[in-house]
Amino acid sequence: MLGNRSFPNASELLGNSRGGLGAPELHVGALVGGVLLMVTVLAGNALVCVSVAAERALQTPTNFFIVSLAAADLLLALLVLPLFVYSEYQGGVWALSTVLCDALMTMDVMLCTASIFNLCAIGVDRFIAVSVPLNYSRQQLGRRQLALIATVWGLAFAVASPVLFGLNDVPGRNPAVCQLESRNYVVYSSVCSFFLPCPLMLVLYCAMFRRLRTWEEARRAKLRRSMCPGAARRPSRPAQPGPRRRFPGPEPEGPGPAGYSPHGPIQTVSYPPQPQALPQALPSARAPRKRAKITGRERKAMRVLPVVVGAFLVCWTPFFVVHVTRALCPACPIPRRLVSIVTWLGYVNSALNPVIYTVFNTEFRTFFRRALGLLC
Repeated sequence: MLGNRSFPNASELLGNSRGGLGAPELHVGALVGGVLLMVTVLAGNALVCVSVAAERALQTPTNFFIVSLAAADLLLALLVLPLFVYSEYQGGVWALSTVLCDALMTMDVMLCTASIFNLCAIGVDRFIAVSVPLNYSRQQLGRRQLALIATVWGLAFAVASPVLFGLNDVPGRNPAVCQLESRNYVVYSSVCSFFLPCPLMLVLYCAMFRRLRTWEEARRAKLRRSMCPGAARRPSRPAQPGPRRRFPGPEPEGPGPAGYSPHGPIQTVSYPPQPQALPQALPSARAPRKRAKITGRERKAMRVLPVVVGAFLVCWTPFFVVHVTRALCPACPIPRRLVSIVTWLGYVNSALNPVIYTVFNTEFRTFFRRALGLLC
């Protein structure tokens, strides 16, 4: 997040020749690389949103959150990256208004927070799907996902809003530096946006895939039993009436009129009585409807999640570690070049997700190929 790039003073950025990145050619390289990154993020994530909207096979509960994640990356490319690249091209010097700087940092913190909260929401939603034995209708599924997505964006704005509401309006603020003026807020936003959600997300995903594996094993065992000839005949065999028993007394010893016995009238009863067998069969017919249903497409969509989470952690962990270290230890010698590298690495994550979907999801790959074929 650009908003966490806090520096003790402007001299670190300005230096002797405003060369925060060193030689002038590196400034041009930042501009070229930034433009390529913006185009890649916009094209890839727009294609993800269009594919889910246009392809019915991709309209799964997991992909609802994938679209929300892609929307966060699209907004990052539209609202944050242009100003970040401009600042890098200027050598890290902020030449625009402080109001625009505060809006930039607010969007930066909010969009990064929304990304990781979306990944957590996927874990919550899928854990419910594989753990709670309820059969949600399609309408209920949509409502649940929309409620979680709205909660994600509301919490992300709550974390970032202090900057928008005047946190940076402090006396003696240097307008040439776009930074968070409060080191305490750097720590607070990092904890809320990364260090708390990450363990929660990992626990949810581990529990989700453990339950999904158990569910899959039970499903396969049931399928094997149903394919066994002996097991296939037993459930389908109709209930036979029980042996006819005459009472009271022993069996008659000779022929006699129908319904007559030396010991009294003959009464016959069938065990079990037929009227009682029918009500017992009705609940068993409804039982499968109460079980959680995870379709094959949904399982395919869920298999890509560990790769998405892994890429997110690889790209953003160095950034948050560096910036929390700087906030807690202002005297620690952390080069600006390292700060710039970890910031770029975090933004590169927004371009990786469409590539991950293309490589690990057949249906995304098929639609992407078809869409690119139409464009070419």
